[in-house]
Amino acid sequence: MRHSPATLSAYRLRSSIRRAIGAIPKCADEELAYGARMLFAPVALGFGAVAWFAAGNGVSPIIPLFFIAVLFTLMIVTDRAREGMRVVIAALTLVAAGVATAQFETWRAETILLDSAVTTTLTGRVERRESDGRGGWRYLLSLRATENPVVKRPPARVTVIARGAKSEFETGTWVKGRARLTPPSGPALPGLNDFSFSSYFDRVGANGFFYGAPTTVTPGAADEHPLTDSAFEWLYRLRSGIGDRIRGILPGDTGAFAAALVTDERRAISAETTEALRQSGLAHIIAISGLNMALSAGIFFVGFRTLLSLFPSVAQAYPVKKIAAAGALAAVTAYFLISGFAVSAERAFIMMAIMLTAVFFDRPSISLRNVALSALIIIAISPSEIMGPSFQMSFAATLALVAGYALWKERPARDKPFAKLRAVRLMSSAAGFFGGILLTSVIGGFSTALFSIEHFHRLTAYGLPANLAAMPVISFVIMPAGLLAMLLMPFGLDAWAWQVVGFGLDLVIAIAKTVSSWGGDIGVGRLPAWYFPAAVAGFLLLTLLRTRLRHIGTAIMALSTLTVVMLPEKPPPKIVIAEDGSMAGIVGSNAIATNRERPPGFIFDQWKRALVLDSHREPIFITSASVPTAPPGERLRLTPAQQQEAQSAIAANAREERFSCVKKAWCTAKLGNGSVLTVIDNAAYLGPACDASDIVVTPVRLRLESCRSGTLLFTGVSLRKTGSVELRFDGGAAAVTASFEDLDRPWTRHRAYDWRSGTFDGDEITVSDSGG
Repeated sequence: MRHSPATLSAYRLRSSIRRAIGAIPKCADEELAYGARMLFAPVALGFGAVAWFAAGNGVSPIIPLFFIAVLFTLMIVTDRAREGMRVVIAALTLVAAGVATAQFETWRAETILLDSAVTTTLTGRVERRESDGRGGWRYLLSLRATENPVVKRPPARVTVIARGAKSEFETGTWVKGRARLTPPSGPALPGLNDFSFSSYFDRVGANGFFYGAPTTVTPGAADEHPLTDSAFEWLYRLRSGIGDRIRGILPGDTGAFAAALVTDERRAISAETTEALRQSGLAHIIAISGLNMALSAGIFFVGFRTLLSLFPSVAQAYPVKKIAAAGALAAVTAYFLISGFAVSAERAFIMMAIMLTAVFFDRPSISLRNVALSALIIIAISPSEIMGPSFQMSFAATLALVAGYALWKERPARDKPFAKLRAVRLMSSAAGFFGGILLTSVIGGFSTALFSIEHFHRLTAYGLPANLAAMPVISFVIMPAGLLAMLLMPFGLDAWAWQVVGFGLDLVIAIAKTVSSWGGDIGVGRLPAWYFPAAVAGFLLLTLLRTRLRHIGTAIMALSTLTVVMLPEKPPPKIVIAEDGSMAGIVGSNAIATNRERPPGFIFDQWKRALVLDSHREPIFITSASVPTAPPGERLRLTPAQQQEAQSAIAANAREERFSCVKKAWCTAKLGNGSVLTVIDNAAYLGPACDASDIVVTPVRLRLESCRSGTLLFTGVSLRKTGSVELRFDGGAAAVTASFEDLDRPWTRHRAYDWRSGTFDGDEITVSDSGG
């Protein structure tokens, strides 16, 4: 009996599915034999930490500890023959341990974040300093006192910028000056990065700047600090001295770039060069990451081993490979100590330390097990780092490269004719080097693209040619000369070596600017919330598994991406409002209109990237309008006639999709649906704005919840609790999305603090779209 082609195809498909399902247990056993327990241990631990950071503050610390005890007991009593059950119990134990470590780190930090902006006179000790590239210095201060006014709930540490000829102070100096302090920023839009989270775990409670240069003061008897602080202070002083020395030899961006490679002080690099490096896909060079650490360790290891091999008596009597590994370990330890302890440097140091230690025991250096071990250590020590792009991108690149290296090693060997010819060997070595750069760039670019989209909402199109051109310069000129310069620096003989480094860095900067001039900065915008965790799960399966099961990860990533591409895109918000109420924007098809002629770049750049907008529609200023003034020291109060005049002016000047503004008074615009949005700078215009508008925004800290007319009102007080907001219009009603639904996390609780009463507002924060 003959079957139709459709029937045969269906039969073959069912047979393939049955064979694939039947092969799963065998593949799973192979994965366990390869060490999948160890490889997925940091995944389970990290999942627990992420779940706690994202889920809320309602979990008691006793609960994860109870689960750890119960699960650990179950694992002990479970029969070893039931391998699958033991693996599941171990994974759940690590998840509970991840929750516990996240809770412990949060409790240990106990950072006080400044509740609201304040101008005060502060006194503090310089813990760290860094040049900001514009003739000023950025200081991390340990606060001793505030005065005029006294801050009731002062943070323990703040970062403050000082500019001027007399603004340079050494680490450990006590300074005093008038400063403006502001709390750490929340998300620029709902769902974007909350900078108060990283500030909380960095133990920095406020940012600001000095009015003029601060002055030095004499420390008091109570200002003594522990010995550990003195050790760190010495390290940071050494770090600053190295950076100053390098910038003294190499001027401008070249010196700032060289100092960043050694000390991780990146702020001195100009915005133009930083942007060129980012657009060309070379920004990873600035960070002290696996590339820098691996090149330093590799150059030192090979160089030291070659030097020892020149003495036959030493090479025959001692294990020169292990001696060279010990020297390289000492070198990367010194590099890490002067690097500022960034997470990328921390991850790279732990990874290199494990790899070099493996040499002592004659174990493989490059393996996924080493990557997993370093991830376990970092997550156990600082679980909050798993939420940041630095940890995610550095480990993603490392995982992909090590997994790719493992596949490359397992490729079948081929006979190479003419391999003994010298010319062929030279050509093969050159092809292998540039092929390695090509593969490294492709794998590194693809592996970090997912995280670049999630955190920065953009992709770089020309990273591959930029890396192909820059990596030989970095590998053969910059890093070897930089390592030699650091070895010669204690003797004062390093100037010529830094000149060689400068030559190489000038080439890299020229490559970056050339490639960035081609364009290729692709804006992606925000993707659905489910896409990132789904794609990360697929990526982990693809890189951590070795059998055919890894293709499940490929399928998950492909299906997730295809779903995002095929599904209709969620419409962007129509109105976006900054968390302080000073700026509002009306989102168009390819442009955004704001009430600010020069929007603050920190917030506005995030708006443009997240919403994929290219142009800015500046406000139109009405010069004919007269603005009443109040007597000195008094608040402006409008007469009934002035209120009617302001109301008429607001109604008459509401242009469609563009703001019309009267300076120091109000800005108004009309949406496509006819709704009027007004932003007022002075509370005196609240009544006219409410009567003439449908939505009113003001940075003024008014304690009103709504206008008397029922107009939707956003004030400095309400926005402080909700953070930035978005408005969408469905069927005429305004749907409001806030950055924060409640303020129960330690890094958001400062928003509910009332400095007048010294208490926290415990009421749940809600957003309403109707007035009362």
